[in-house]
This record gives sequence, C-alpha cells and structure tokens, in this order.
Amino acid sequence: MFRLAAIIYVLVATVFAGVVVTALLSMNMLKGSMIASAAIAAAIVAMPVAWLVAKQVYANIGRKA
Repeated sequence: MFRLAAIIYVLVATVFAGVVVTALLSMNMLKGSMIASAAIAAAIVAMPVAWLVAKQVYANIGRKA
C-alpha cells in the first residue's frame, strides 16, 4: 500500500500546493517566504490525505490494507 500512497501523494501534494499558492497570489501576498511556507505546509497536509485515499482504494478493490 505504501507504493500506491506514494503515487497518490505526488498528485495530492501538487494539487494542494497549487491551490494554496494560487490563493496567496490572488490575495496579493507576494513574499517568497510566505509562498514557500504555504507550499511546504500543503505538502505536509497531503501526507495523511494520500494515505487515507490509498486505504480507500485498497478497500474498494477488495485487498487488505
């Protein structure tokens, strides 16, 4: 399941970071440190989300997690 979670993490982290950075840019928060911090925070938040999604995928295809 770790491999599936890692693949899903790449997708989820990219989406989360993109959403957060786009939100910051739309609010005119253009400091590089803020953008980098937000992207790192989004990448950290994406870890448990990817794990939960991988768990659900395995549950839905009938394999044990």
